[in-house]
Amino acid sequence: MKRRSLFAGIAVGAVAAACAAGAATARPTGSLSGAGSSFVYPLVSLWIGSYKASSINYNPVGSGAGIAAIANRQVDFGASDAPLTAAQFASCHGCVQIPWALSATSVPYKVSGAPYGLKITGPLLADIYLGKITRWNDPRLQKLNKGVKLPSTKITPIFRSDGSGTTYNFTEYLSKVSPAFRRKVGKGTQVGFPAGVGASKSSGVASALSRTEGGITYVDVAYSLKSHFKFFKLQNRAKKFQLPGIRGITAAAATVKKIPANNELSIVDPPKSEPAAYPLCTFSYVMVPLKTPKARELKAFISWALGSGQRVSGAQKYLFLPVPKPVQTKAKATLRRLHA
Repeated sequence: MKRRSLFAGIAVGAVAAACAAGAATARPTGSLSGAGSSFVYPLVSLWIGSYKASSINYNPVGSGAGIAAIANRQVDFGASDAPLTAAQFASCHGCVQIPWALSATSVPYKVSGAPYGLKITGPLLADIYLGKITRWNDPRLQKLNKGVKLPSTKITPIFRSDGSGTTYNFTEYLSKVSPAFRRKVGKGTQVGFPAGVGASKSSGVASALSRTEGGITYVDVAYSLKSHFKFFKLQNRAKKFQLPGIRGITAAAATVKKIPANNELSIVDPPKSEPAAYPLCTFSYVMVPLKTPKARELKAFISWALGSGQRVSGAQKYLFLPVPKPVQTKAKATLRRLHA
C-alpha cells in the first residue's frame, strides 16, 4: 500500500479550518475545561470546532497530567490513552472512564535514503529501546528489509519524558511481545527506558524526530501524518506486516467482544485470527466525576462526541475511527450515571 494512495488529501490545516468555521455560528450556552492526552488532541480540536452547545477549552498536557488535573478537580474532564489504575480510581474520588476515541500509535523513523514502510517486528523494536540494536544496518533489520540498503547510522530511540498514555500503549505492546522488555522495563505511562532521549508530549517527540538523523520514536499516527514522517510496517501475530491504516485499526478494534465494568480495553497484539490487524492500536478515554455541577454539559458533549463526533469532518484523515457499536453503547450507559 503506497503512502500517497492511503493518505492522499490529508489537510494539515483541518483543525484551524474547523475552528474558523465554528466561530461564525451561534454563541455557546455553557463552558467546559479539559486536559490530558496529546494523542487525542487533533480529534478534540476538530470536536471543539464543530460542537456548538458549549464552549470547550482543552489543554494537551499529557495523559498523566490530565489524570492528576481531574483528580484534583482543576478541570471538568480529563483525557488519557491509558486506563486508570486502581490507585488512580481511588484518588479521583468517584470518577469513571469512558472510551471515546480509537486510533493507533505509529513508529516513525528518520533515515536518509530509507523508503517509507520499512518492516520491523515487535521483538526487534523492543531490542532497539533496550539498547541492544544500535545501528540501522543491523543484520536483523537488514534481513527483514531485503533489497533495501540500510546505512550504518546510529539509531537514536526517542521516548516520552512525561506521563503519557502513548507510552503506556507502546510499553504494553513491547511487554507482550518481548519477555526481556517486560522484565527490564515493563508497562506504564512513564518508565525507565535503558536507551535513547526523552521529549515531552506528542508534539515534542515529533519535533525531536524531525531534527534527529537516525531517530526513531512512537507517536499517534495523526502526528506522523501531519509531520510527513515515514513509519514502519509492524508484524502482527499472523506474521503479516501492517501499517496503521483504516483497515488495520478496524481489524484490531473488531477483537473487542466484551467490555468490563470499568470500561478498560486493550487491543494491542491482537490474535492471529485477525491477519489485517495493526498490532499497536489503542482506545483513548475521557475521565469525569460521577457527581459534578457540570453533569448536564458533560453528558451533552460526551454523548455528541460518541455519536456525531465520531465522524466529524477531518477525523478519518487523521486516522481517528469510530469506536465499535458495543463500546459506544456501554460508554453511553456509563455516561447516564453522571449527576449534579
